Amino acid sequence: MSSRSFAEEEVMEDYMSALLTEGPSLEVSETQAVEQLLKSIPAPRSEPFEVSKEKSIETEPVVAKVVKPQVEKKIIAVIKPVNELVQVLPTENFQVLIFEVAGMTLAVPLTELGGIHEFESVNQLFGKPAWFEGVMLLRDEKYNVVNTIKWLMPENVVEKVAESTKYQYLIVLGESNWGLSCESVVNNVTLSPDDVKWRNLQGSRPWVSGMIKKKMCALVNVKQLVSMLDQGLSSNDLPDSGRSNLNE
Repeated sequence: MSSRSFAEEEVMEDYMSALLTEGPSLEVSETQAVEQLLKSIPAPRSEPFEVSKEKSIETEPVVAKVVKPQVEKKIIAVIKPVNELVQVLPTENFQVLIFEVAGMTLAVPLTELGGIHEFESVNQLFGKPAWFEGVMLLRDEKYNVVNTIKWLMPENVVEKVAESTKYQYLIVLGESNWGLSCESVVNNVTLSPDDVKWRNLQGSRPWVSGMIKKKMCALVNVKQLVSMLDQGLSSNDLPDSGRSNLNE
């Protein structure tokens, strides 16, 4: 059973609902919800998965090496230009990986999961956005590491938790070289299409496919998220096809 208090559940619901609304940036009420959330963030939960000696884990089952989950692919969205998202709802059950960072919960479809790695040292680069943590070298592969809290939260509140957040894992996004840093990997969950409150409108925050109702967490649209990261955009920026690629 979750140890999260009823008050914290309400704050989380307000914040996650804000992520699903249209608008280029967080409004005052949303910022207040974030500030309330910061006051009630619990200590990082103990990690339920055993980390292998090679410092990488699989989602289900856990083995000694990272292998992309082999599951039947389900269409979650048809991707058009980065500023134009058209949702195509899945017709069958699908699986997601749920992970946490600073008391916030996110989910990524297993079909769009590139792997999970234990967090290691990061080589910092100059001239990058504040949320760009640096580059991590894993088995001769270079991954761009996203400081998830700095990417998600407004600048006026992010420093309150950024320093105290202890990242333990890197969630690799699909076939890209981008990874989201997180504190804990919770579990795999099988969902039906009705378990998700899907976004019906185009516009801001195309990285959110919808909200998992019972979990009160955002379902990440990986392809759109990767496109935004490539352009150097944070979670509340509006995509612009004219922007340059961050990897260039």
